[in-house]
Amino acid sequence: MSERIGVTNLRLKYPGEDAPLLFQGVSFSIEPGEKVLLLGPSGSGKSTLLQVLSGIVPDIIEIPLKAEEIRTPTRWGYVFQDPDTQFCMPYVDEEIAFVLENLQVPREEMPARIAYYLQLVGLDLADTHTLIGQLSQGMKQRLAIASVLALEPEVLFLDEPTALLDEEGTRQVWDTIREISSDMTLVIVEHKISGMLDLIDRIIVMSPNGELLAEGPPQQIFQAYKKQIAEYGIWYPGVWDDYEQANGGWSAGRPVRTDAQSLLPVMIFRDYAGLRGGQVKTSVDNLQVYPGDWIAVIGANGAGKSSLLLAIMGLLKTRGECWVEGVKGSRIEQLAEQIGFVFQNPEFQFVTNSVEEELSYSLPEAEQPIEGQSASIEAMLRDYDLLALRKRHPFQLSMGQKRRLSVASAMVRGPRILLLDEPTFGLDAHGTMRMLQQLERLRADGTVIVMVTHDPQIVERLATRVWEVKAGRVNEKPARKELRSYAANLRI
Repeated sequence: MSERIGVTNLRLKYPGEDAPLLFQGVSFSIEPGEKVLLLGPSGSGKSTLLQVLSGIVPDIIEIPLKAEEIRTPTRWGYVFQDPDTQFCMPYVDEEIAFVLENLQVPREEMPARIAYYLQLVGLDLADTHTLIGQLSQGMKQRLAIASVLALEPEVLFLDEPTALLDEEGTRQVWDTIREISSDMTLVIVEHKISGMLDLIDRIIVMSPNGELLAEGPPQQIFQAYKKQIAEYGIWYPGVWDDYEQANGGWSAGRPVRTDAQSLLPVMIFRDYAGLRGGQVKTSVDNLQVYPGDWIAVIGANGAGKSSLLLAIMGLLKTRGECWVEGVKGSRIEQLAEQIGFVFQNPEFQFVTNSVEEELSYSLPEAEQPIEGQSASIEAMLRDYDLLALRKRHPFQLSMGQKRRLSVASAMVRGPRILLLDEPTFGLDAHGTMRMLQQLERLRADGTVIVMVTHDPQIVERLATRVWEVKAGRVNEKPARKELRSYAANLRI
């Protein structure tokens, strides 16, 4: 049985920051075998708190902190928010074997153990000796969970373990954790709370300024503190319906532009395919995309959704035809003038040393600020709740803040087409709703939105079209009745 963990009067401050303390006298304890969910808005310090409880901070990552007491576990495992930060080996089987070697498992027992842990998380590979770099982000996340389960920890720290997983993968991971964690202590940070609350004994709610707002059983917390939770932008059951009711619903499906230009396709695909190592990873037979389309790209992890966006941007080798604004897309520089692209991992697109510089760098040369501040940059900082972070390095942001910056930098040029790869993962409710409203306004003005998402709420409430990717092949699925009607009327 694991030991009791917790903190007493914790205060923490990142070095070189003028901001106030991240935690202001936070105190709580977690009993052996207890399942605890940490809730809070983006940037409230949830991931940092997990790292303090595990001992990663300050034992491995040196961050100034003070506390009367910090009780960390002896035998623990940690699943990071970004799976790429977790791996030590280049191949899938070697990653789990590395864990087993450290546990002194005999070599002859390893193949069966490796297969067992991969099966637990639903990572089905024809060959387990596969390069990790060839996996999708969702598949990497499953591998990260499998490698941590191989540790057989007494305390398991989970930082958004299902953020990049499809619905089936999410269900499978939580089912697995239910099965193996009866005597295990769980400390979880998660925005996708649907389908996992029955696992939780206690919720600890953090306020935006790093204070402990409340703690208690899930039902009690959501009833007694719903007003504050909604105000802080924390996810809670029913938040989508409440948001629509308070804001008069989404305007998706109602055309704004009706001029002749809106009837011409913006993108045309003809026998198109994206290739990796000579192998077809994604393919589109014949599809056309029109101004004001919001296309949700759905499918299982590894199906080829991200590969589709990378192919459109010219970041993969392609064959066949993809026409953008009447021009056959080929050079990345030409495509970037018409298309804004947001990577699944936001860090892949940061190239400067501050939030403000990142947005300025994305502006066309003619709009670069010569002196002082740019009105468009100020608007973006305000719209994406980044004003207070304008001087901070992008890598110092929380995952939710990085995601907001990555989307803002793609939008600042006002592209006709936006390709977004899981743009809402890691965002709190406020960040998600604000981003979706901004995207909907752009769509109503004629911008094309092509969004890879695993969120069924976005697909149901906002998408005007749905592309499903199975084994790399893209097929159109019927959207909701009223959205199909809108699409038909727009193109008559």
